[in-house]
Amino acid sequence: MKPSRDKILGGLWGAVVGDALGVPVEFKERATVQANPVTGMRGYGTHHQPAGTWSDDSSMLLCTVESLVAAEFDVADMGTRFVRWFRDSHWTPHGEAFDIGMTTADALLRIEHGVSAENAGSRDEYSNGNGSLMRILPVGLRFAGASIAQLSERAHQASAITHGHSRSQMACAFYSFVVRQLLTGNELRVSLDAARAEFSKLYSQSPELSHFRRILDDDFGAKSEGLIVSTGYVIHTLHASLWSLMTTPSYEECVLEAVNLGGDSDTTGCVAGGLAGVYYGFSSIPKHWRNELARAGDLEALFNEFTRLISPD
Repeated sequence: MKPSRDKILGGLWGAVVGDALGVPVEFKERATVQANPVTGMRGYGTHHQPAGTWSDDSSMLLCTVESLVAAEFDVADMGTRFVRWFRDSHWTPHGEAFDIGMTTADALLRIEHGVSAENAGSRDEYSNGNGSLMRILPVGLRFAGASIAQLSERAHQASAITHGHSRSQMACAFYSFVVRQLLTGNELRVSLDAARAEFSKLYSQSPELSHFRRILDDDFGAKSEGLIVSTGYVIHTLHASLWSLMTTPSYEECVLEAVNLGGDSDTTGCVAGGLAGVYYGFSSIPKHWRNELARAGDLEALFNEFTRLISPD
């Protein structure tokens, strides 16, 4: 598989834009958000940040991109870059790390105290937040051409730096399978069904499979918004992001649908935005949204370098 530059760049920019759209309304109730819905980049709000500010979601995604460029695939290198973000504000929009999840923070503290990155993530069932799902997109893009088994293994290893429970690892694998299918240019429903089939076959013996039933079985088009949950639980985020993708006709409408669900709005926007960006392509992302992002020039340079690695022509 040789993914198009338009789809690779679309996924990366799409994720960061979706994140930044959601930052000002993170943690707000759905009714509150929808009384004054997000329609574009908005300043301040929950975290008192200027418009175009991305969160920990994108910072860790950017560290992942940088690591893949510099070290191919090395979880120790990824972990080191995550600690640099955590401690030294590496790849932050304005020189300050904010909104760090407890599971992620605990894992990075373990790395600082000498635990290997591959063993740092909690394996506790109650540590299945969306903190690895939000940053897994670059791994899915980079290894889309690998076998399903290898793509799954890479997703598991990258997740385990902060989230080592098999449910989080499997969620990252499922997301990567969807990314892989969307890169082929297939229609949304075809891509989703193919990813579902691959996932069901690979994990047929996993006791965790039952937690993915709605993701594997739901007819998203028949689900009303009232049935969609948008908390920080990894299964909820994956389900809400897929619903946003499958029930809207464009990148712009997908990310706005996602962030206006409220709750963990930045992560739902980031995860859904990555998928929609891959499917609709870079050209579908409003230019004014991209230009309003903090450090847009730095993002462009990093994303172009990563894209040349995957699609050099």
